[in-house]
Amino acid sequence: MNEGLITGARIRKIRVPLKQPFQTHLQLVTTRETIILELFSTTETGLGECVAFSTPWYTEETVESAWEYLVNHLPTILAKPLLHPSEIMNELLKEKGNAMAKATIDHALWDLYAKKQRLSLSELIGGATSSIPAGTVVTWQNEQELQTKIDDAMNRGYKRIKVKITPQTNVALLQKIVKDNEHLSFFADANGAFSNEESHSSLLDFDSIGFTLIEQPFFKGEEEKSAEATRRMNTPIALDESIDSFEAVEKMIQHGWGNIVVLKQGRVGGLTTSLEIVKRCRACNIPVWIGGMIEFGISKSFNLALNTLADFQLTGDFTDSTHYWERDIINPPISVRDGRISLPDGFGIGRDLNEDVMKKYTVKTHVW
Repeated sequence: MNEGLITGARIRKIRVPLKQPFQTHLQLVTTRETIILELFSTTETGLGECVAFSTPWYTEETVESAWEYLVNHLPTILAKPLLHPSEIMNELLKEKGNAMAKATIDHALWDLYAKKQRLSLSELIGGATSSIPAGTVVTWQNEQELQTKIDDAMNRGYKRIKVKITPQTNVALLQKIVKDNEHLSFFADANGAFSNEESHSSLLDFDSIGFTLIEQPFFKGEEEKSAEATRRMNTPIALDESIDSFEAVEKMIQHGWGNIVVLKQGRVGGLTTSLEIVKRCRACNIPVWIGGMIEFGISKSFNLALNTLADFQLTGDFTDSTHYWERDIINPPISVRDGRISLPDGFGIGRDLNEDVMKKYTVKTHVW
């Protein structure tokens, strides 16, 4: 079969305001910058989205560092045969760093390759379902705001709700809310908020609330604290920021850093590495679920496709296209119905760019 060539590429940086601010103890996000990649063959276009942030508050990568990486490395894959993405990514993944920039290329390759094979991405990777349970994330400043957002999520059909916690969080309040909503699954996300020595022991107070899991209680680099919490607590500990590579998963398994892997494709270099991580977790009976990145519909579509694998039994961070944005950059938009998201028909990720939205928010372009 003639696999064709990768004939060109375009990257566009966009800057889009959020519908409402997203607040954690680490950062207040009001505007989202990202890079959208298009890889072209003679007949198809593959899409990728960079999930790095504008400043290095979450990881060392930024939109600007990713832009520079893409400008320097995309020419190395142009005019090459469209082989399986893992073959093309092999050399790039050997280099250290720039995981989110690499994931942008990796995703565009997978989308393009699936389209050339005339398969949906979920079919290509062996997915087993056509709809995914939706899960939302709630940030809050007071009891009234928390209850309002939970009620809104329930009215929209969400069955899994993740709440942000810190050592200052009202434990009794969360205990009551979880008890009053036993039909829902509650995750807690700490984003490393318990790293301070004075806060370390207060994590144990959250063990009685009834959370399905507690995500990343300590900062990356403090995995021994996570291992201790894993031993002492009944609530499973899920590692998020600590999981930045296949090697990190191996270390988690070896040293007992946690019970569960939170997989973010952008942070580990893309779908190619993510599939290896899923396979490794499967072999060791380690649960794995997919986390979100305040992302647009392209990145979400790759997460949804990956979640069609039977390995994912915990509901990931899957919201609809209107959760963060007035208008998403994709067609068709992602929607939640009866607590689930149906995958679209079509090849690849099954979605195209909404050029009206892209033109409105594009601030920089580079074409090959």
